[in-house]
Amino acid sequence: MSATLRPPAAVPVASARWVQLGLGLLCMMAISSPQYVWTLFAKPLGAALGATAAGVQVTFSILIVLQTFFSPFQGWLVERFGPRWLIAFGAGLTGLSWVLAASATSLAGLYLTYGLLGGLGTGIVYIGVVGQMVGWFPDRRGFAAGVVAAGYGMGAIVTTFPIADSLAADGYGATLFKFGLIFGAVGVLAALGLRAPPAAAAPMRLAGGTADADTASMLRSPVFWLMFAMMSMMSTSGLMVTSQIGAFAGDFGIAKLTVWGFAALPVALTVDRFCNGLTRPFFGWVSDRIGRENTMALAFGLEGLAMAAWLATASNPVLFVLLSGLVFFGWGEIFSLFPATLTDTFGATHATKNYGCLYIAQGIGAIFGGPMASLLHDATGSWSPVFGLAIGADLLTAVLALALLKPMRAAYLARASRP
Repeated sequence: MSATLRPPAAVPVASARWVQLGLGLLCMMAISSPQYVWTLFAKPLGAALGATAAGVQVTFSILIVLQTFFSPFQGWLVERFGPRWLIAFGAGLTGLSWVLAASATSLAGLYLTYGLLGGLGTGIVYIGVVGQMVGWFPDRRGFAAGVVAAGYGMGAIVTTFPIADSLAADGYGATLFKFGLIFGAVGVLAALGLRAPPAAAAPMRLAGGTADADTASMLRSPVFWLMFAMMSMMSTSGLMVTSQIGAFAGDFGIAKLTVWGFAALPVALTVDRFCNGLTRPFFGWVSDRIGRENTMALAFGLEGLAMAAWLATASNPVLFVLLSGLVFFGWGEIFSLFPATLTDTFGATHATKNYGCLYIAQGIGAIFGGPMASLLHDATGSWSPVFGLAIGADLLTAVLALALLKPMRAAYLARASRP
C-alpha cells in the first residue's frame, strides 16, 4: 500500500526546490566522513592511545548514538527555529569535532570530541536536511530523501583517498585538523542557503479529525514500532560492516593486497561509498513506483545474500571489493525508504521530528554493530558468528516488510482516510 490514500499536495516551485535539494546534498556530503572514513582512523588512534579495538570502537558508537538518540529534540529545534541557522550550527560543530579530536591524548578526549561533538553536529544536519526534503518534494519523497541521503553515503568518496594519503604522510592529528576545517566551512556555507519548505496545501486527515499525526500519536501506533524494529536490525548489519571493515579486511588477509594497482581497502571503501550513495535515490525512485514494502523486501534480501557470498569468498581481493559494494547497495537505501514510508504514513507536518524518533534505531544499530560485534568476534575468534547474525537480521527484515508491515500500514492508512 503506497500513499495513494493521501490527497495530492501542492508541489513547490520547481526551481526553488531543486536549489534546496542541491544545498541539502552539499550539507550531507560535508558531514559524511566522520562515519564513513572512521575505519581508517581506528587503528592509528588505537596505537597512539594504547587502546584496545573495542575501546576505540566505542568512539564510533558514541558518534552514532548521539547522532540518533538526540534526533527527536534536534528535529524539534529545526521545526521551531527553521533549518538555516540550526543546520549551519550542526555543520560547524561537526568540523570542530575533528579539529579538537586532532589533539586528543586519551580515549576520554576522543569520546568527547570525535564522538560527542561529532554525533550532536551530524545529527542536527542529517535530521534537519531529510525533514526539509520530504516537505519540499511531496510528490517524490522516496527520490528526494534518497538524493540527500546519497550525499551522506557518497560524500566520503571524494575524501577517502586524500584522507588515506594524508594519514600516511602526516599522521592522524594533522589529517583530522585539516579536513575538519574543510568540512565545517563547506557545510556552514551550504546550510546558510536553506529555507523551510512551504506548508502542504492538502494534508491528510487522520481519524478523529487531526491533520497528520503528531509525534505523540505516531508513538502510540504499532506501525511505528514495527518500522523501528526493522530499521534497528538493518542498521545493525550495515553499521557492523561500516565500522569493522578495516578489521576484518586485516583478518581476511586483504588489507595488504592490491586490486587494480591500488591498495585493496581504500578501493573497497571507495566502491562502498559509491554504492552506498547510489542505492538511496535508486531504491527511493523504485519505491515511488512499486511501493515501499515491496522495495524493502527486494533490497534487504539482496544485502543478506550479498553478505553470505562475501563471507564465503573473503580471501579473494577482487571479490572482496565487488561484494562489499553489493552489500552496501543492499543496505544504504534504508535512509530513503524509511523516512519516505514514515512520512507517507504519518504525514509531512511533523516529518522532521517524527523521523528523529525513528532515526534512534540507527543508534541501536551502532551499539550492536560496533563494540558488541567486536566483542563477539573477540570472544569467538571468528567473524562467522558476527556475519551470521547480520545475515539473519537482513533476511528477517525482508520477510517482515511483506508479511507484517505491508498489511499493517494498509490498515492504518485505510482508517486514517475515513472522514
